[in-house]
Amino acid sequence: MLNEKLKNHHIILASGSPRRQQFFKELGLNFEIRLKPIKEEFPSRLKHFEISDYLAQLKAIPFKNELKEPDILITSDTIVWHQGKALGKPLDEMDAFAMLKSLSNVTHEVITSVCFTTTKFEKTLNDTTRVTFKNLTDQEIDYYIKTCKPFDKAGAYGIQEWIGQIGVAKLEGSYFNVMGMPTHLVYQVLNSF
Repeated sequence: MLNEKLKNHHIILASGSPRRQQFFKELGLNFEIRLKPIKEEFPSRLKHFEISDYLAQLKAIPFKNELKEPDILITSDTIVWHQGKALGKPLDEMDAFAMLKSLSNVTHEVITSVCFTTTKFEKTLNDTTRVTFKNLTDQEIDYYIKTCKPFDKAGAYGIQEWIGQIGVAKLEGSYFNVMGMPTHLVYQVLNSF
């Protein structure tokens, strides 16, 4: 459906995330994957969605000079916002354990920002989902880290993995947003082209 509407456009997804790539396939889109390395750092004054917005926009910068008229570049970033700070990707097993322990038995927010860049404009949107974990035991956290190795995931977990299946007690908002792409919003924006 979207493909027909976007037939005069060329979609570039600048993400190495297999989950984001799968979402685009499931939306029925023809797209190219193009990657450029970027240092994911942000000013400490930024809070909440300002961080993910900033990082999604930062990821678009290296591509700007090479975009052509029909191109729609899509970059995104996901953070876990907990106790007034952003949890990024864990450095190692100890860091992953500490993150998951801090998320146990409380509610946190997962924020994903998506930046759409063309030769004419840039638009950034974000979505927030509230996730509540049950009380996770040390054994459950250890098992998850050892079997799923969540070192490429903000907050040290993937909701679609074992920890999400046994640990998420409540979800307010988009499930897909927690996986890294608010697909309903992406669809709306692409549908408006």
